[in-house]
Amino acid sequence: MLGRGRTGSGKTLAFGLPVLAKLARCDAPTRRSRPRALVLLPTRELASQVRDALAPLSEALGLEQTVVYGGVGQRPQEQALRRGVDLLIACPGRLEDLIGQGILDLDHVEITVLDEADHMSDLGFLPAVRRLLRRTPSGSQRLLFSATLDGEVDKVVREFLHKPVTHSVDRASEPIPDMTHHVFTVRKDDRNAVIRELAGGHGRTMLFTRTKHSARRISRQLTAAGIPASELHGNLSQNARDRNLGQFRDGDVRVLVATDIAARGIHVDDVALVVHVDPPSEHKAYLHRSGRTARAGAAGDVVTLVQPEQREEVAKLTRKAGIRPRAAEIGPGAHEIVDLVGEAAPLAAAPPQPQAQPQAQAQARSKPTSPSRSQTKPAPRTEHGRSEQARSEQRTDPGHPRRRGGRGRGRRTGTTAGATGSSSGGTAGARRSR
Repeated sequence: MLGRGRTGSGKTLAFGLPVLAKLARCDAPTRRSRPRALVLLPTRELASQVRDALAPLSEALGLEQTVVYGGVGQRPQEQALRRGVDLLIACPGRLEDLIGQGILDLDHVEITVLDEADHMSDLGFLPAVRRLLRRTPSGSQRLLFSATLDGEVDKVVREFLHKPVTHSVDRASEPIPDMTHHVFTVRKDDRNAVIRELAGGHGRTMLFTRTKHSARRISRQLTAAGIPASELHGNLSQNARDRNLGQFRDGDVRVLVATDIAARGIHVDDVALVVHVDPPSEHKAYLHRSGRTARAGAAGDVVTLVQPEQREEVAKLTRKAGIRPRAAEIGPGAHEIVDLVGEAAPLAAAPPQPQAQPQAQAQARSKPTSPSRSQTKPAPRTEHGRSEQARSEQRTDPGHPRRRGGRGRGRRTGTTAGATGSSSGGTAGARRSR
């Protein structure tokens, strides 16, 4: 089966519900490391989202599901597979690793779902997808779901889907009716102030940047300005990504600043505004970014910020995307911003800067100037366990205990004398020479 639907149209449940229903009808046992259904996805975020969407349904039906992807420890995933799994949700890289280690086998898969197939193609995952599909039984059912069905995806269809039924919930070029598009031309000097005003409303806002550095910088600038924001990009660990996305989803922050890692499949309810801080490189990316708003029948607005020299390029991009945006040249305080975001939300207190504790400050004040290497080097020790510095003090200080008390204060053994290579005469000679 081939399924196509615009972003936000509910593809996850469109394949998840029938797959789980079919698994529940079959009276097959749950096997260790041998799933009965497989869902392949391109990113960890998508895999986590599908897991969360299907988990309550799997639990209600008494089915075991687990998710595997890279960027996190492998051991918990191995343990979950060995406990038994009916539905496996996976990214291709980690799945191939587990198969190569003999931890997992796909020979009992009855249904395979390939979601976001066009994104798999964009990321270069289709060769791995083909290898994985060849490991599933040739007579098993295969479903392919995507927002678009073109290019390299056709090769997968021809090889693995036999006389597929195609179902589309809308035309590929049909715009989302409740999404309004705006292109704002902004001077470079006004850019940061306009971003703050667009992000400062009461509703949820997603800002998209082209680079990880920009996402980090803007999120921190907004937070410092009293607009709490989280960042989402590829330089974060998986735990940090999950935490930041959870903060946005749960309403702890109203603003998420992200790269294109969040452009596909990430669903958060009630995102009112999407801002392309940096225009995307091509029209498909524009549509996927914009699709974070106006989902499941809701309304939403999309703003693209351009500098004067970018207007022609962005005009070509919007034509390819099949949209007619409202264009305006704006600055801080423009009525177009007020019309979009409404009244500005109260500013939050900026997070406190870390300060040294009083004890640490006192230690820092009393700490002497960094000593030279020779000052910090440990004094060399002799075979007697005493340093040369201590021996020198004994020789030069008349009141030193060993000088006052003679040999009686420091008991010598024959071994020690031998170690110094001297008899009693040799010792006396050494003292006379000193």
